[in-house]
Amino acid sequence: MRGMTGEAIAGHGHEDGGACLNCGTTRVGDYCHACGQSGHIHRSMSAIGHDLAHGVFHFEGRALRTLPMLATRPGELTRRYIAGERARFVSPMALFLFIVFVLFTLLSILGAHLEAPALDGATAQQARIQMEQSLARNAAQTSTLATQRAAATDPAEIARLDGKLRELAAETRATQLAMTTADPSGWRKLGELKTGWKRLDKGLAKAVENPNLILYKLQSNAYKFAWALIPLSLPFMWLMFPFSRRFGMYDHAVFVTYSLCFMLLLVLAVSLFAQLPVGSGLYGLVITVAIIAAPIHMYKQLRGAYGCGRIGAFLRTLLLFVISTWVITVFTLLLVGLGLVG
Repeated sequence: MRGMTGEAIAGHGHEDGGACLNCGTTRVGDYCHACGQSGHIHRSMSAIGHDLAHGVFHFEGRALRTLPMLATRPGELTRRYIAGERARFVSPMALFLFIVFVLFTLLSILGAHLEAPALDGATAQQARIQMEQSLARNAAQTSTLATQRAAATDPAEIARLDGKLRELAAETRATQLAMTTADPSGWRKLGELKTGWKRLDKGLAKAVENPNLILYKLQSNAYKFAWALIPLSLPFMWLMFPFSRRFGMYDHAVFVTYSLCFMLLLVLAVSLFAQLPVGSGLYGLVITVAIIAAPIHMYKQLRGAYGCGRIGAFLRTLLLFVISTWVITVFTLLLVGLGLVG
């Protein structure tokens, strides 16, 4: 291997002015000026954890600078990152992907699932009948697929049938856990909506029949496509500063991504707090604080990142709330239409 020395193999390979073990360039100092690799090469088990933390999230100092600023001075963080202070902070996309991963991993571990409001009386009984019918259909489909699986010989067909069986099993578990469902009358208007997109219309019909199942599948799959919230938001952000020469789409992308990071951290904090043995009153207070914190954060980020005045930032914060609702709605409809949660 080019540039590999006996000292490096022994464990550390630190040789001032020696050849870089990565690209072979003669180093000047502790780091290679060509590729940036350190001349000090670790070969220990502790180095694996160090490399993982550094490579995935750049924990070394960056997170400790980024997260407090994201919470208290989001506008300054956004402005400084756009201006070029990249080495000091975790990049917005890296932070976003990491938080999404942590959030949905914890939700899966904790078994926290979105549920539609519970019912009582005759409406609840009607909803229960629909859930039982859905379970019966799943049982029939499972039996049919199991018979086909037993007779199949082609490996590709066996793998396909196994996947279908796993999907049906997941749907059955979700339905069993959600035997109460949202008021069908509240979902009926959604079911009557006809968009002309057959897959979307079919997904909306399923949402009317079994909203808790749709919520479960949305939670299970949304994290894979959460990044789509960023490009969906950019046209709306452009409309807030139309034809501006000061701010481009890159600036808006950084703003949106950091803003989404904070909102996801709020969801993560509330989800973790919900696991504590606290009363409903205290839990309701925490949710109220989170709801209030969201627009305050948007306002501060708008003022700091774009230099808006108080009135301009306030009006844009209101508009941003409307935009957020539209974006989440479009995002959900796309997932349903693509068959990812239908």
